[in-house]
Amino acid sequence: MTTTQKDILHTSTMPVIALRGLTIFPNVLIHFDVARDISIKSLETAMTTGSPVFLVAQKDISVEVPDQRDLYVVGTISNVRQILRMPGDNVRVMVEGQARGKLLRLLRTEPYLEGEILELPEEERTGTSARTEALMRSTYELFQRYTELAPKVSPDLLIHVLASQDPGYISDYIAQNIPMRNSDKQTILEERRPLRRLEKLHRLLDREVEILALDNEIQSKAREQMSDQQRDYYLREQMKAIQNELGEGDGADEFEEYRQKIAKAALPDEVREKLTKELNRLTKQPFGSSEATVLRSYLDVCLELPWGKYTKEKISVPAVRRVLDQEHYGLDKVKERILEFVAVKQLAPALKGQVLCLVGPPGVGKTSIAMSMAKAMNRKLARLSLGGVSDEAEIRGHRKTYVGAMPGRIITAIQQAGSCNPLILLDEIDKLGRDHRGDPSSALLEVLDGEQNATFRDNFLEVPFDLSQVLFITTANTLDTIPRPLLDRMEVIELSSYTDEEKVQIGKKYLLPKEMKRHGLEKSQLKVSDSALREIISAYTRESGVRVLERMLAAICRKTAMRVVSDGVKSIHITEKDLKEYLGVPRYYPERQALEERIGVVNGLAWTSVGGELLEVEVNVVPGAGKVELTGNLGDVMKESAYAALSFIRSQSDRLGIPADFYKEKDIHVHFPEGAVPKDGPSAGIAITTAMVSALTGCPVRRGIAMTGEVTLRGRVLPIGGLKEKTMAAFRNGIKTVILPADNGKDLEEIDQTVRKALQFILVERADQVLSAALSHPLPSAEEQREPSAPVLGTAKRAPGPRLRQ
Repeated sequence: MTTTQKDILHTSTMPVIALRGLTIFPNVLIHFDVARDISIKSLETAMTTGSPVFLVAQKDISVEVPDQRDLYVVGTISNVRQILRMPGDNVRVMVEGQARGKLLRLLRTEPYLEGEILELPEEERTGTSARTEALMRSTYELFQRYTELAPKVSPDLLIHVLASQDPGYISDYIAQNIPMRNSDKQTILEERRPLRRLEKLHRLLDREVEILALDNEIQSKAREQMSDQQRDYYLREQMKAIQNELGEGDGADEFEEYRQKIAKAALPDEVREKLTKELNRLTKQPFGSSEATVLRSYLDVCLELPWGKYTKEKISVPAVRRVLDQEHYGLDKVKERILEFVAVKQLAPALKGQVLCLVGPPGVGKTSIAMSMAKAMNRKLARLSLGGVSDEAEIRGHRKTYVGAMPGRIITAIQQAGSCNPLILLDEIDKLGRDHRGDPSSALLEVLDGEQNATFRDNFLEVPFDLSQVLFITTANTLDTIPRPLLDRMEVIELSSYTDEEKVQIGKKYLLPKEMKRHGLEKSQLKVSDSALREIISAYTRESGVRVLERMLAAICRKTAMRVVSDGVKSIHITEKDLKEYLGVPRYYPERQALEERIGVVNGLAWTSVGGELLEVEVNVVPGAGKVELTGNLGDVMKESAYAALSFIRSQSDRLGIPADFYKEKDIHVHFPEGAVPKDGPSAGIAITTAMVSALTGCPVRRGIAMTGEVTLRGRVLPIGGLKEKTMAAFRNGIKTVILPADNGKDLEEIDQTVRKALQFILVERADQVLSAALSHPLPSAEEQREPSAPVLGTAKRAPGPRLRQ
């Protein structure tokens, strides 16, 4: 619009207030709250100087300190009528719009907004035409319709609009007093021509009326639907009352069905009374209530349990022996203990409290033995894994009042078995967790106690359930992580590692036929020689059990099936020369024993949860300041063994021919290879001692020798555990001689006969006996004195060892 001389005369400078979410129209009295400092200072300036204030809407309400590009161009020049201070530094102001104005430019933004404003005069009316009258009448009707649909609209608004014949005023008044988008209100404000302004308002008002009509229709439908639901509820309740009087209807059938189930089930009196009470509560619940759902779920779970149902147990020692021999090779002591258990059950069927715990490395057949027992004794089998379970509610269940409550795993296993005397297999009991939700191992104390589990109470059931007839068998890889009170409930049966010959027989008689059947191969299509099996065991697997061996045989079966299908081969015979083609490059090689006797390197024996391992100890001595370096990811116990060994050597330095001040002038580095594997335990003491003495004196360590045992500061050798696994590891790695603590001599009876025949055992009581047996040359000494020799067990003769100074 071209600025005329008359417009210039109406240009003035005045304070500016930026409005957020609000638009002010001329000839309207309105009040609003002001909170920003720049707006409050604009008001104060206007009141002090008596000048009007320019109210203009802000485009983006999130801008805290606006400048000219954040404000609309057209606003309202208004007079401040009243200012009221409110709590919280807010100000409530009443203003009266005078005229439209245009913001030419902002003169300042600090400490308040001040701008140069051009007053926009209202266009003069030339008369009321028929079109204008028709538009005003249509606007009246729309506004009347709006007041009928809109909630909380004062009737005075309609009266005020009907009393005016000015289209511009009507447009401004309606736009000011009804809720609509700020951009739409700004469009009305920026239109100076009254008739065009009324047309725009008419379009906007028509849209608002349509929106309100749809909103009311949606709310009406929602109210009708709710009313229908309430009506259906009352009708159902009346129908339910009538059916209860007549003894008819679905509800009566449901309740009668529950009553019949309670009557037919072999329930204890306490349980029957509890379920009858819960059923009576259910009959009084409204249809569809949450309490009724909880009660139905509770009754369903309780009545699905096998109350009084038992399978006829076959207690026959020959039958159990036959099944165990068919499905497992070796494990003679384990089978013998299980057969003893069956024999006792045959003589005393009412015997309770026998819980067997099968402990051994992975893959030795713990779970399959338990499954064979269930098959042989005609007991239902329910298996549940406890690995990683850290919530006590997993064992005892949740209270039925909780959302999503369910019984614990023990009751669920009974329900799945469908019998009160199943065999429940608790796998991985050594891997139970514990956190803020409780200790599941403590909950198992009641389950595995024959004196308590006759009245086991699950939190969901709230009634006792008899577990005394359940045969519990647990499995574990190690006993160290099982809490002592829980371990006290169980009788431990240890399953040791398999020898290579046992693995050959297992692979030939059990694993290979099983894998051939799984892969659809006939007996004539694949044959694997014994030499190939032995090569697979020595070069492709290194384990205590037979799982990796099973996977290797499965790989051979897959490649055989591929050749049978693709090449049309009728039969394949695999020898040890063919393994590289079927299984690739060998993964393991026999332990390479040094051709020369090594200095400062000793073979130790370690026990792990997956069996025994050969653990090398390396010691290097270099000139230095007496530092002791321990590397190889060692635990605290093993570090203490190293320092104890060093202290013993210092105390015996004169007898060993070692300079007394070696700990001041030499740095000793003790290293265990495979540093990524954590190592800890109290059985590496004599190995560290021997390696240190060998490195300090230069005496080599004999070939083909390994040792295990802890050493004290006085040189005593203490007994160790895991002897079966450690000797098996020595046998597997080609060791010929094993040095053991003398107190472990009684444990040699438990070692596999194959291992006993292949190894020579030297029993020692003191560290000097270890050094005499392990070092190949006499130590340098001024005087020689014979020491009592250590007893030697086995077939090999012991070579003469060094003699120590007294």
